[in-house]
Amino acid sequence: MGKVIVVASGKGGTGKTATVGAVASCLAALGHKTLCIDFDVGLRNLDICLGLTEYSVADFHDVLSGTLSPELAVTQHPAIENLYFLSAPPFLRPEDIDEAAAAGLIGRLKEDYDYVLIDAPAGIGPGFRQAARAADMALVVVISDLASIRDGQRAMQQLKELGVEEIRLVVNRVRPKDLRRLQTTIDDAIDNVGARLIGLVPEDENVYLSANRQIPLVLYEQNKAARYFLDIARRIAGEDVPIRTRRL
Repeated sequence: MGKVIVVASGKGGTGKTATVGAVASCLAALGHKTLCIDFDVGLRNLDICLGLTEYSVADFHDVLSGTLSPELAVTQHPAIENLYFLSAPPFLRPEDIDEAAAAGLIGRLKEDYDYVLIDAPAGIGPGFRQAARAADMALVVVISDLASIRDGQRAMQQLKELGVEEIRLVVNRVRPKDLRRLQTTIDDAIDNVGARLIGLVPEDENVYLSANRQIPLVLYEQNKAARYFLDIARRIAGEDVPIRTRRL
């Protein structure tokens, strides 16, 4: 039986989708059979980060409607062994998705994978609740500005109300110079959101470049961010990997 991890953020612009793609790719590279599901109904983008736009032709609504079996709807990544992808329907609204049926599908899928990572829509609307309902664990992704931290705190509260007990924090796109100018620290973000830190990821232009060239971050040249996402994946998998802020 696998583990379902929902990746959420209180607002857009935190790099949540890039986090899903990178962490899922790293878990797969570590030898874990990993499925990532885009749950941003109507606004899907995870296929771009994974470089699967031309490969993924089905979505999870095709499974919910009985049109396809999960085996036929899921796309195996052509370049990253152990990595699989299931897209969101592009022309529906979250209100069009049967929440109980979606949770049932995720429950079925976790039987076949070591990890199922769900890219939840930003915010705390219906799509967020659908994505989080079947989760065993949540990663809340924030950046270090006040609006993101406040919204991340709200997302964490909602996750707790939905019954997600294991909630961890990812502080993404860290810029040490900005932290010094604002006279704030990563500890301030941790304290305000109220979740245990699982990883820091520095600002890296290669995240933007790799997505727009539709090359998975872990396969894109040499970039600093990928190493930090690998550390997060290793921690998820149970390894004791220290968080070294001096490397930022």
